[in-house]
Amino acid sequence: MRVCLGAQQLINRVSIHPVSPSAAVRWRAAQTRLFCRTTEEEKPRPSMLRHLTSKIKATGPITVAEYMREVLTNPVTGYYVRNNMLGPEGDFITSPEISQIFGELIGVWIISEWIGAGQPKQLKLVELGPGKGSLASDVLRVFSQLRSVLGEASVSLHLVEVSPTLSRLQAQILTGNCSQEADAEDEPVYRRGETAAGLPVSWYRRLADVPTGFSIFFAHEFFDALPIHKFQRTEKGWREVMVDIDPEKPDQLRFVVAPSPTPASSALIQADERRSHVEVCAEGGVIIQRIAQRIAGDGGAALIADYGHNGTKMDTFRGFKDHQLHDVLSSPGSADLTADVDFSYLRRMAGQGVASLGPIPQRTFLKNMGIDSRMQVLLRNCSDASTRKQLISSYNMLTNPTEMGERFHFFSLLQHSRLAKPKTVQGLNMDKKSPAPLPVAGFTELSFS
Repeated sequence: MRVCLGAQQLINRVSIHPVSPSAAVRWRAAQTRLFCRTTEEEKPRPSMLRHLTSKIKATGPITVAEYMREVLTNPVTGYYVRNNMLGPEGDFITSPEISQIFGELIGVWIISEWIGAGQPKQLKLVELGPGKGSLASDVLRVFSQLRSVLGEASVSLHLVEVSPTLSRLQAQILTGNCSQEADAEDEPVYRRGETAAGLPVSWYRRLADVPTGFSIFFAHEFFDALPIHKFQRTEKGWREVMVDIDPEKPDQLRFVVAPSPTPASSALIQADERRSHVEVCAEGGVIIQRIAQRIAGDGGAALIADYGHNGTKMDTFRGFKDHQLHDVLSSPGSADLTADVDFSYLRRMAGQGVASLGPIPQRTFLKNMGIDSRMQVLLRNCSDASTRKQLISSYNMLTNPTEMGERFHFFSLLQHSRLAKPKTVQGLNMDKKSPAPLPVAGFTELSFS
């Protein structure tokens, strides 16, 4: 029998306080005994600037995409590979670190879409770029509280993460730091674990290695960190912006414009492009294509939340260090690099095989999901003045248009059947309509009574 619970009913069933690991519902019996690993001491690492200047001297100016890829994910000196950049002591704070309500509402959205898809017996949660694991932790807490809704569904968590440092943090938060690393470095699943509730967790370096099947993908501040190509319109046509060594200051880098077309400038610019400067994330396009193909073939949905625009902005490439803007070419490897996501490009790359919704502002999405109602419940049951102040502050940070409310956007991919209009069946002088699909939570305003 199909359970017809909307997002409103799901939110109402989420408890006011977090569930402790000991009180969490068991998902299944553990099949293996996992062991804990201690982190090794960091060793001195080579200079990223020296590495980049050597590369440029050998091959000439490099693309901005190659620069970002080296600075962020180089296996030896990459920013994401060797740093813990999240939280108050890092270089930036993400929404899941600001308030658990954010993750709770994402969890409700996932279950709502699972119900809207007909409650498949298997549900793979796939997070791209899980950060510290805070979002996944909040989502799984909601899943434990709504276990009766999920029934006998088999749920598993799959994390796509390239950073060994972050994967250890995620394992600590999600599995109590008791997880098992693969014996060989080339194993598709390089770490396995299990939550206190018995839910299996697996780590991958590539989305292509995640098993197929009905999956709901979610990515928060993932696509903005993928390498971008930058292009400038000139009198001679589109030219790619490159990174070169400053001839007057050999220990510094500078931007230059390629004198002739590059493969990227010839292939990635749309014929009807009207902007004078364009950023294209080809790697993000490949990833969104893979997600779209899996949703179309295996069922599921995707929810993407990020800085972004709908094909209107131009130069958004920037760096962050110690919560402040940082010159993207200064001290490479010491700061995070990011560029706003072009959702119009993601929509185009996803293709016609899936339906897309958004982008809509984070403020709109969270309010549609019922964040106001959730806040009222929390405040009514909170007597501590400092906790109330923190709740109000986090709510303001997430929803205020001058903070994150209008800067972040939500974008979703769904199977076309998820949005199909009810079919009318005629016969015996009676017209019957198939059940209307549930509204897509977050992208449709909910009515709370």
